[in-house]
Amino acid sequence: MMVDVTPEQFRRILSEVPTPVVVVTSVAPAGPAALAIGSFVSISLDPLLVGVFPAKTSSSWPAIRDAGRFCINVLAEDQVQLSRTFSARGGDKFATVAWRPSPSGSPIVEGCIVWIDCDLESEMEVGDHTLVVGRVRAMEHQRDAHALVFHRGDYTSTSAAILTGGEA
Repeated sequence: MMVDVTPEQFRRILSEVPTPVVVVTSVAPAGPAALAIGSFVSISLDPLLVGVFPAKTSSSWPAIRDAGRFCINVLAEDQVQLSRTFSARGGDKFATVAWRPSPSGSPIVEGCIVWIDCDLESEMEVGDHTLVVGRVRAMEHQRDAHALVFHRGDYTSTSAAILTGGEA
C-alpha cells in the first residue's frame, strides 16, 4: 500500500533524527573552499569510506569536487557561528576562520573535534542531493568536546547524551 507523504511531512518527521554538523573543506585554484553539511555517515571499514550529502544547488561543492580531495571537520557544540559562516552563500568563508592544512592540503578548521582527510572516491546523484563518498587517507581526534548536531530544526549538542555503559 502506497502512502502519500509531502515534503513538509518528510522534513518535519525526519527532523526528529539528530544529524552531525560538519564542514567539508578543500583547496581550489581560487583558494580555500568549504560548505557546512548536516548529513555525514561512516560507510565502510574495508576500505575506509565516509559519506556526505551536499545539495545539488551547492555553489561550493563543484570547486571541492574538482580538487579531488577534501577534509571533513566535525564541529563542536561551541562552533554554531562557524556552521553559520560556512552555510552562507558566497563571500570569503575563511576571512575570519583559523585553519591549518591537512596532509592533503585541505583546511582543518581550528577547534573541530575530529578531522577526516579524504580523496574523492565516487559521487552519485540521489534526489536533490549528491552522495559523495570519500576514501579516508588520514584522520585525527583533536579535542574532547560534545558534537554540534542539528535536531528539530535547530542546533543542539550531544551533551545531553545518556550514557548506557554499553555499545550502540
